[in-house]
Amino acid sequence: MNISDFDYYLPDELIAQRPITPRDSSRLLVLDREKNQIRDEMFLDIVEYFRPGDVLVINDTKVIPARLFGIREHTGARIELLLLNRTQGDTWETLVKPGKKVRVGDQLVFGEGLLRAEVKDVTEAGGRVITFFYQGIFEEILSELGEMPLPPYIKEKLQDPERYQTVYAREKGSAAAPTAGLHFTSQLLHKIESKGVKIVPILLHVGLGTFRPVSVENIAEHRMHSEFYRIDQEAVNAINQERAQGGRIIAIGTTVVRTLEAAAKDGKLSANSGWTHIFIYPGFKFQVVDLLVTNFHLPKSTLLMLVSAFAGREETLSAYQHAVKDKYRFFSFGDAMLIY
Repeated sequence: MNISDFDYYLPDELIAQRPITPRDSSRLLVLDREKNQIRDEMFLDIVEYFRPGDVLVINDTKVIPARLFGIREHTGARIELLLLNRTQGDTWETLVKPGKKVRVGDQLVFGEGLLRAEVKDVTEAGGRVITFFYQGIFEEILSELGEMPLPPYIKEKLQDPERYQTVYAREKGSAAAPTAGLHFTSQLLHKIESKGVKIVPILLHVGLGTFRPVSVENIAEHRMHSEFYRIDQEAVNAINQERAQGGRIIAIGTTVVRTLEAAAKDGKLSANSGWTHIFIYPGFKFQVVDLLVTNFHLPKSTLLMLVSAFAGREETLSAYQHAVKDKYRFFSFGDAMLIY
């Protein structure tokens, strides 16, 4: 399959620039895979599609203020840094703008010296490995100097940074939000639990693997960037127990899909943690996930390819065409899909 197989037309005005209030008042496009039918709903009504015994799997990662602005010490040139993955201690894998001018050995300064860094290496993806130096607690300095790493297609300034976090965000480490989860409120989650649906958290820290563009024509040649994930034994037990009794596994977002499928082997889910670069595109055989809740994704993106693997490429693009025609809101702060 070629990258052009996953393209579609999207008017700029359909790219959501701000989160909707309340969170669960967004729209929901429901795609029935068996009947190949589309329904237009409101997200608040998603609970009607769940059954007692189902398992709702969420990613409880928390976005860090991962965007830093500073200078190259010896030239004074301005640079922008995006933290991706903490490899060890105070060493991070990052993206730097302008990347070509930042070389190994360069000294970087942020916040008039409150935070300093040295460029240690260049990654295969063109990023930079950077070691930070500071006095105090890194997370506190980052909270003071860093900004929420909103995607570049969002031009408006976010008034409340918490709107780029899920209500269940817990463990800091992501460079982007697992956006399907942004639609849930605490009240809606309680309503879902009251119906007999079990809510199970797992973890994937969103990094470059989620939003790195595909640069090859043949998508099979694309290589995903590794991201850290963890699924503990308690989560595995809950999922396996309900599956054995006929419960369905509902993945809230593509990050949950990739975590569950990365931890599955021969149809069985196992507790695990580490780094995954799983790339899901049409032809992939799903072992765990039965239903998917997801936002609308960029043309030619690996996330659109994942959705196409789950729902079918033609069915997915047809649903997207419907969403464009019916003026759904797209991308991170946009509306959602339920695929079952």
